[in-house]
Amino acid sequence: MKNVIIIGSGFGGLTTGVILAKNGYQVTVLEQERQAGGCLQCFERHGARFETGMHFIGAARPGETLGQLFRYLEIADEVRLAPLDPQGYNIIGLGGERYPYANGREAFIDTLLRFFPEERKDLEAYCDLVARIANASSLHTLRYAEKDDPFSQEYMLQSMDSVLERLVSNPRLRDVLAGDLPLYAAVKGKTPFATHAFIRDFYNDSSSRFVGGSDQVATALIHTLHRYGGSVRTRARVTRILCDDTKATGVEVNGEEFIPADEIISDAHPIRTLELVDSHLLRPAYRRRVNAMPQTVGGFSVYLRFKPDRVPYMNYNYYGYDTPTPWGCEDYTEETWPKGFLYMHMAHEAHPRFARSGVILSYMHIEEVARWKGTTVGHRGQDYLDFKARKAERLIAALERHFPELRGNIAGYDTSTPLTYLDYTGTADGSMYGIAKDVNLGAGCRVSHKTKIPNLLLTGQNINSHGMLGVLVGTIVTCSELLTAKKIYSQIKQSITS
Repeated sequence: MKNVIIIGSGFGGLTTGVILAKNGYQVTVLEQERQAGGCLQCFERHGARFETGMHFIGAARPGETLGQLFRYLEIADEVRLAPLDPQGYNIIGLGGERYPYANGREAFIDTLLRFFPEERKDLEAYCDLVARIANASSLHTLRYAEKDDPFSQEYMLQSMDSVLERLVSNPRLRDVLAGDLPLYAAVKGKTPFATHAFIRDFYNDSSSRFVGGSDQVATALIHTLHRYGGSVRTRARVTRILCDDTKATGVEVNGEEFIPADEIISDAHPIRTLELVDSHLLRPAYRRRVNAMPQTVGGFSVYLRFKPDRVPYMNYNYYGYDTPTPWGCEDYTEETWPKGFLYMHMAHEAHPRFARSGVILSYMHIEEVARWKGTTVGHRGQDYLDFKARKAERLIAALERHFPELRGNIAGYDTSTPLTYLDYTGTADGSMYGIAKDVNLGAGCRVSHKTKIPNLLLTGQNINSHGMLGVLVGTIVTCSELLTAKKIYSQIKQSITS
């Protein structure tokens, strides 16, 4: 029985731990915070509950991709979901019009045809390409293959906007199809079309929120881990990864305790992981390459508490823009911010009539809060609080232009900046989604699950992509290094049929 230490209890760390524990490894997950879960954590303020990162998911019904993986991880029965409106789970507010995304290929096309009646051929070509790219990936279809169809890889090298321009003649329809780009912080000329296609396919199957919060996923995964003899330790900050001349030997915790390990897997951002290692096995060129990788933009969030029974529950996600296009919202000035936002409610029960809380998210660069870097939560000073209040009022005002009745129903709010992400998740520059994909850099912006230290592996959103399915794909890649992909796919198939 090999001893595995996993650094970090985010979704990647916990799912990696569960798969290895199910296969006979002795797994210990080490978490520096007092609460496990990473971006699966929730928090409460004045009786209102909020998500920190995992606001909604796709393809989680029985038989769908994530639903099958939940069953394999043995958490399906513990996770409660509230389906979003299948006729419009996402609404794109652009140019004074509201464009819905409906679940399912035909409904998606027919709904948008109400606004673009001449564009059936282009919409069908778009949906066909999305489906073909998704189906070319064994990791997204859960069908084992020795090698993926190179078709999906081809579209990792073509930018999202260039493919949309080639497929769709109507400029407004192209913008509508790109309207949910805050989900992956897409940048014109950089973000691969395949990234867009995987996410579109994932959410178009079905879309749901977690009833009461996504922390139930972390709790359920820990239950599975415990059933297979694994453990999670909180307040256990890994301060060093120790190596001999050939491999990693274990980790130092809280600057004093040494824990030996046969395998070490880090769910921390790769830059944070490399900071823990002082070994000749990691060459300077490798460190420089990882440190130079581009990061996605950071985010500013306003967590809204609503007056009781005043705000009808919104069974969809709203992407609002005060610009002619959703592109370029990351390129702002003090005067033009915010160019766009994402607005969502939280499902405190399965079928709420009124919402208790909601969140507004918009882009924010780390440079805006750089002067407070190095300070700690709750001790950043009055000027930081003033900065956040000023930004919050600007963002609420932008939301009010789309929902004029809302401001009078807000009981209060809290905020977070890229520094919050930096403090709680360790992601570089407080980025929302970690390392950014860029078609111009090719493999230069991709980090392998393997390092130059043979028994030090990486997992989490930076190995493949962010979001639940993206992270799980990375988990399978990492675990395949120890178990083989064929074995994992066989187990997934068996869990579905049993």
